Amino acid sequence: MATDWEATLRAWVKPPSDYEDAKRRNTESEIRAALAASGRLESSYRVYAKGSYANGTNVRLDYDVDIAVECTDFFYSDTSGAPADVMKMAEAYKVPYTKEYGPVEFKRDVENALVDAYGRAAVSRGNMAMRVRGGNTTLPADVVPCFEYHYVYGLGPNRELLYYQGTRIYPDKGTYIHNWPQQQLDLGIAKNTATGRRYKRMVRALKRLENLLVESDELHALPSFLMECLVFNVPNEALDHNTYVADMREVLAHIFNSTLSVEACKSWLEANERKYLFHASQPWTWGQAHELADKAWNIMGLE
Repeated sequence: MATDWEATLRAWVKPPSDYEDAKRRNTESEIRAALAASGRLESSYRVYAKGSYANGTNVRLDYDVDIAVECTDFFYSDTSGAPADVMKMAEAYKVPYTKEYGPVEFKRDVENALVDAYGRAAVSRGNMAMRVRGGNTTLPADVVPCFEYHYVYGLGPNRELLYYQGTRIYPDKGTYIHNWPQQQLDLGIAKNTATGRRYKRMVRALKRLENLLVESDELHALPSFLMECLVFNVPNEALDHNTYVADMREVLAHIFNSTLSVEACKSWLEANERKYLFHASQPWTWGQAHELADKAWNIMGLE
């Protein structure tokens, strides 16, 4: 029987159920309580959900949530590319951090606090995150220890430093990584509003298409974040049709045509507009995005 793609997409674009959203909130609250109860962390910190759950682009049955544990005792900053007077002012504002408690110790203590609360068997350590097993009322969680990060770019009217605020993550192996969860959240809300809420709906639908292709061995699994970024780079006017099939046709066509070569998509940005989407350091390529659009187009039988 042929797939009714309009009906399928209408089911796929729906946000998670109230039950699943409650499990996300329970997960965040439980991890916050576990860290507070242990007394192991020797610094101030804040705990918050990030990624697809925080941005409202997760799909039903994607049972995992990213939880940041951000150290706030100090922050890292960068003035590379800023004017000389900005660099000078940033240097003058620096306050030395003398405590012998850095990324290694913070990550160790987050892990030990989680083990105290959940038991060793329920917590596994990855390169960047601690994986915590879900329960009856919680979701599996990737708990990411990180640090506040400022990218300084200018001076304000009162000579105050202007900066983009993000987070810095120190993997066990490899160099540090910068993430921009607040910018991703703010820009996602703005694009969703500008497209009559079609943006996040199409992100969810594309994620479900990718899941379908992976399940049928048509495609190797791609990061969920990539799908969000791909739709983010689709023009707003492409998400303004009477049917979801027409919207998805435009989404896939734009991704396909814009990834015919590396030159065609070299200016594409992540959904935070702080990093290039297809930079050499990224864990995905423009070719994979092109393949996704091609195979999704074919499986839907679009013309």
